[in-house]
Amino acid sequence: MGEIKSMADENRMFPPPKEFVDQAYVKSREEYEKMWKQSVEDPETFWGNLAKDLYWYKPWFKVNREDFAKAEVEWFIGGKTNLSYNCLDYQIEKGKGDKVAIIFQGEPEDDVKKITYKEMLSLVSKFANVLKKKGVRKGDRVAIYLPMIWQLPVAMLACTRIGAIHTIVFGGFSAEALRDRILDAGAKILITANGYWRSGKHVSSKANADKALELCLAEGHTVDKVIVVRRLEDLDVPMKEGRDTWFEDEMAATDIDDVCPAVMMDAEDPLFILYTSGSTGKPKGALHTTGGYMVYAYATVKYVFDIKDTDVYFCTADIGWVTGHSYVVYGPMLNGATSIVYESVPTFPKPDRFWQIIEKFKVNVFYTAPTAVRALMKEGEQWPQGRDLSSLRLLASVGEPFNPEAWLWFHKYIGGEKCPITDTWWQTETGGHMICSLPGAIPTKPGAAGLPFFGVKAVVLKPRSSGDEPAVECDVNEGGELCMARSWPGMMRGVFGDPERFYNTYFIQQPGYYFSGDGARKDEDGYFWLLGRVDDVVNVSGHRLGTAEIEAALNSYEGVAESAVVGFPHDIKGEDLYAYVILKTGVQPSDDLKKALVAHVRKEIGPIASPGKIQFVSGLPKTRSGKIMRRILRKVASGEIDQLGDTTTLADPSIVDEIVAGRQ
Repeated sequence: MGEIKSMADENRMFPPPKEFVDQAYVKSREEYEKMWKQSVEDPETFWGNLAKDLYWYKPWFKVNREDFAKAEVEWFIGGKTNLSYNCLDYQIEKGKGDKVAIIFQGEPEDDVKKITYKEMLSLVSKFANVLKKKGVRKGDRVAIYLPMIWQLPVAMLACTRIGAIHTIVFGGFSAEALRDRILDAGAKILITANGYWRSGKHVSSKANADKALELCLAEGHTVDKVIVVRRLEDLDVPMKEGRDTWFEDEMAATDIDDVCPAVMMDAEDPLFILYTSGSTGKPKGALHTTGGYMVYAYATVKYVFDIKDTDVYFCTADIGWVTGHSYVVYGPMLNGATSIVYESVPTFPKPDRFWQIIEKFKVNVFYTAPTAVRALMKEGEQWPQGRDLSSLRLLASVGEPFNPEAWLWFHKYIGGEKCPITDTWWQTETGGHMICSLPGAIPTKPGAAGLPFFGVKAVVLKPRSSGDEPAVECDVNEGGELCMARSWPGMMRGVFGDPERFYNTYFIQQPGYYFSGDGARKDEDGYFWLLGRVDDVVNVSGHRLGTAEIEAALNSYEGVAESAVVGFPHDIKGEDLYAYVILKTGVQPSDDLKKALVAHVRKEIGPIASPGKIQFVSGLPKTRSGKIMRRILRKVASGEIDQLGDTTTLADPSIVDEIVAGRQ
């Protein structure tokens, strides 16, 4: 198999400003190392102490038990708690009842709703009683297909209050994708909306929901009840009598009380199912449980975002993804923070919408994705420069490797060169941050994910070519497979309804370890650098190259906004590199520019990494979360145009036609 070659060279370091360090929870690398050592060597004490910050009806008798050989993991064994209680009642008991929990900003500028913790408790309790009236009980699955509106966190917290297992389906997914998730979860109730705003247009959620339920019926599965939020006043939708009711009517019913006691949950009781956006095959339902996820979401928000009582916090992720679960709703509310829920896109009505929201609500902590930063960087720095961003004290990123050029633009034009940037690597499966830079303790390196979070024992292992080969750790700066040597509280407990798939996906690649599926290297300072999915490693003339570094090299060229690199078959090299390149506004594509890009990659990395083909495109096939659908790019590069598969979950399916038409 051989190592994954890593040839990027980035040595700049940015220490946190003294004024940030002075108020940080963790103030130095030495303090971090001491805490990390205790967290992996004595989890009973470390995680036991952290968990005591939260409310438990009954304490655990053992913090952790695991057997990676069997893919068995338990945390806070015997403990009884409730996530909704900790997010709401417990915050009110601590005196935060009148503090704003959620700031909802709709797409229309004047559509703002601020909900305090007391108000949130009343809304959640009412909706929990609505669900109980519909026959929902502990352990039942509830499908939620809502846009980014305030009713979504209300629905989530209502489910967790009564012990129902929610499965949130991203509001931009197709009817077919919704059907698959309802069927797999066995949900008997669906919460949706009549529609929502998207870049000035109305999108009908209900039309997709109705189609999905017809498809479910064809498979022999009936959804008995559908609750519909009236998000758009002037959008009429068909309502099926006996099945469909309006959210607003249900909440206003005279028999619905605004008090609903939280159900006592075992720490290992299921909390939610979230389906990973796998490119092919049956969706994979990551099952998270109550106690460990709760403690981990609380701890990561506290330490990674260094969250303070006065902070206004803005995570731009959709709640339909795990980032939204952990870092729009649950993590911030477990810390008693104020979190913004934003309905629309970063570029409507103008490319300064994020910066306008930061200015309007005086945001202190801003968490977004590198793909969003690159898209906004493409529009030019005049947009952030036209807004007052002085309230910001911390920036954070998620979702993919953060190429240094975009990192530096973010640092300069958004953070004013005064805000630390914490890059975060984690997955749906991990529940929360795994590798990051604690902002007051760790100097950041542009492009590096950073150091392992507390409880995370990360290792980079050499790829194995046979089943009996022992696990071997890679040398410094040698690329390999990123794995975990022990469990952590936020870890998924299985694939819903398919325990064998859990074991076969994560525990057989490197026996005795959790296999992340990502390539990485660890540098001489202990920092981890992500090299992209192991599936995206391209074997060029016997050299296994991670595509993330090649993309970073292309993105560092002055006229390039973003790129994606995949492999395609080559008669001599075995595989060669095919680069899709988006240019900044005003930069014209040309053959000379292609030659300049090849020369630039040769200079930055080396001749072996030179793209064999470059195609200029106006966009990339991305899901609405910003994730590039690389299987489509690989099929196009390989000429397998008739095997592109389902493209309905893309943010803009038409971009695929353009890419196919321009194939090199």
